Amino acid sequence: MVRKHRLLCGGLVALAVLAFISMSASAADVPTVNWMKLTPGTSPPGRSYPAMAYDPVSQKVVLFGGFNGGYLNDTWTFDGTTWSKVNTPTAPPARSVSGMAFDRVTRQVVLFGGFNGSQHLGDTWTFDGSTLTWTQAHPTTSPKASSSPMLFTDPANGHADEYGGFDGNLFQLNTFSWTGTTWKRVKTTTSATARSSAVAATDDATKTTVLFDGVGDVNPYNTWTFDGGNWTQQNPSVQPPSRYGSPGAYDARLKVVIVFGGGEGGPELNDTWAWTGKAWKQLSPAQSPSGREGYGMTYDPAIGHIVIFGGQAGSAILADTWELTP
Repeated sequence: MVRKHRLLCGGLVALAVLAFISMSASAADVPTVNWMKLTPGTSPPGRSYPAMAYDPVSQKVVLFGGFNGGYLNDTWTFDGTTWSKVNTPTAPPARSVSGMAFDRVTRQVVLFGGFNGSQHLGDTWTFDGSTLTWTQAHPTTSPKASSSPMLFTDPANGHADEYGGFDGNLFQLNTFSWTGTTWKRVKTTTSATARSSAVAATDDATKTTVLFDGVGDVNPYNTWTFDGGNWTQQNPSVQPPSRYGSPGAYDARLKVVIVFGGGEGGPELNDTWAWTGKAWKQLSPAQSPSGREGYGMTYDPAIGHIVIFGGQAGSAILADTWELTP
C-alpha cells in the first residue's frame, strides 16, 4: 500500500467556498455540478487503489486490479449503465497502486508498475479494446519498478507518459514516454519534486498535464504543469488541502480537471475542486460521495461524465459507482 509519511507545510490553505452558477463553457467559469450515485445491475467487488482509464476503442471504462484484503488481477468494463467482467486469456499479475492511461497513438491502454504485497513492480502491459485482451510488453528501457506511479496521456504527442512513483526506498521524479514498444526518458530541464500517489491529469483545454500534491520525502504540496517537454511550477493563490490517492480527471464538458477527495492522514476527504488551467476553484455540489482515497476515476465520453468507483475509507473497502453531472 501507499506509504503515508511526508513533510507537511506549516498549515493548510483554507478552503475557498465558491458558488459557480454560470453555464459558460469557458474554463474560468465553472458551472454548478453534482455527484449522482449510480445503481448498475452488476458491479466489481469492492476494492481500493485499482487502475482505471477510458478506452475509446471499446468505448468503455476499463478497471483492473486493486486491493480488498488480497491483491486482485481481474478486469472489468463499464458501458455507462453496468459493469461487466472481462474474462481475458491472460492478465497482468495481481497488484494495486499501479498506473494506467490510454495511448492515443497506439490506441491501447497502458498499465505500469504497482505493488503485490511483497514487491514493487516494473512490468508493462497493454490492453487492446478491440479484442479485450492483455499483452505483456518487453521494453528495452523502463522506469524503475515502483508503486503509485502517475500515468497520463502526453499533452503533446498523445502517448502514455509515466512520472514518479515509490520504489520501496526512494520517491522518483523522472518522466518517461511510451513509444509503443519501449519507454523513452523525457529529458526535462526542470522537474517536479519526487512523489507518488499524486493528482495527475491531462488538461485538453490547455494541452498540459496538471500535477498536484501526493506523497514524498520533500514536501509535495505544490502544483506543476507538464507540456510534453518540460515541467513548470505554478503559483495559484489558492490550492486544495493536501491529499494523496486522488487521481483526478479532465472533464471535457466543463473543460477543467476535477479533483475529488483523497487521503490526508486523518478522515478521508470528500471535497471537489476544479483546475481551470490557471487556478484552483472549489466546487459545492449538493451531494457528494463519502470521503475516500484510492478510488478509480476517469472521464467517460460515452455518457459525458466523470465516473468514480470504489476506494477505501479507513478500513472500509467501497464498491459504489458515482458520476459527476453539470
